[in-house]
Amino acid sequence: MRSPTLEGFRAIFHQPSLGLAEISWRWSFGSAAIALLFFSFLEYLDTLPVTKGEIFLLRSRQPALVSQALAHILRGSGLRAAAALIVAGFALALGWIVISSLGRAASLKALREYFQIQIESSSIELPVVSSSPYAVGPEIRLKKQWVRSLMGLNSLRVAAALAAAVGCIGALVLAGAASPDKDPSPGSAMLIFLTLVMLVALAWNGVNWALSLASIFTAQERDTFSALTAAVDFYRRHTGPVLAAGTWFGLAHVVIFFVATSVVAFPLALAGFLPAGMVLGGVLLVTLLYFAVADFLHVGRLAAYIYILEGPERPPTPLQEAVPLRPARMPPKEEAAVDRDELILSDASGAPPSG
Repeated sequence: MRSPTLEGFRAIFHQPSLGLAEISWRWSFGSAAIALLFFSFLEYLDTLPVTKGEIFLLRSRQPALVSQALAHILRGSGLRAAAALIVAGFALALGWIVISSLGRAASLKALREYFQIQIESSSIELPVVSSSPYAVGPEIRLKKQWVRSLMGLNSLRVAAALAAAVGCIGALVLAGAASPDKDPSPGSAMLIFLTLVMLVALAWNGVNWALSLASIFTAQERDTFSALTAAVDFYRRHTGPVLAAGTWFGLAHVVIFFVATSVVAFPLALAGFLPAGMVLGGVLLVTLLYFAVADFLHVGRLAAYIYILEGPERPPTPLQEAVPLRPARMPPKEEAAVDRDELILSDASGAPPSG
């Protein structure tokens, strides 16, 4: 059987349109989210009353006076800010559920068709045996049940992200309780906060990965929880290849992250010699390239999982001709060691021969 990791990388190199499609729907949502947050922030600022005295303090450009003016302007506006954040968050979550479901359905359909064509055109003469009972035929049609199941999975992902955010807030509260004003202990508070946040991040990452893996099983018109069950069974039967593919693509993602952070240091180091717009443009360009490569790697990892599911499995090797084994010697019986009734033995017993 070919390496699923190599097949995942081969898929994104042979079919770059798969990665470009992933970038298109992800970046479209990201642009819409940034625009929504920006205009929501502007609307929030329009609701803040600003007096002439506060404008005078802001124009003074003195840090103490400016901070005092801002504190007076923002006083009592926390409720409006929280309401705006809740509305914007709800709109973004709903939009992400719909857009990501449609985009993931299209990318999964394209990946399955790609591997079906690869399997059919393979020159390997070994009989193709499906590696999973969930395999589908070469014609894959996008159905409503598929999208509905993906929307259910993405809703669970949003709920998991919300639970992780609440967990981080709880970690902050617990860390604050460990360092009261009467007996402050900032070191212990920071250690507790980082430990709890790390545990919350690990739990969220595991749940998010399982829900992402379950998306490849929605093509069989399974509902949300049936897809989760199939994902658990798939991981149980193919633990090694799944972990190998996830590990290699994860390492590639880490390498790309460190490369991007190293490259970003160059325009930042030249900030004193280059215009601010050029430095900002260089940082933005490197950031966009990093996100683009990360999206390609995400598609590659998904392709590796689909190859494990849909790809050919090496058939069992034919049995070699059995070497005939010598029959085991039976232990001699003590009582039947010599048969005294045999004629030869009776002649040898001492009787004289006749005639």
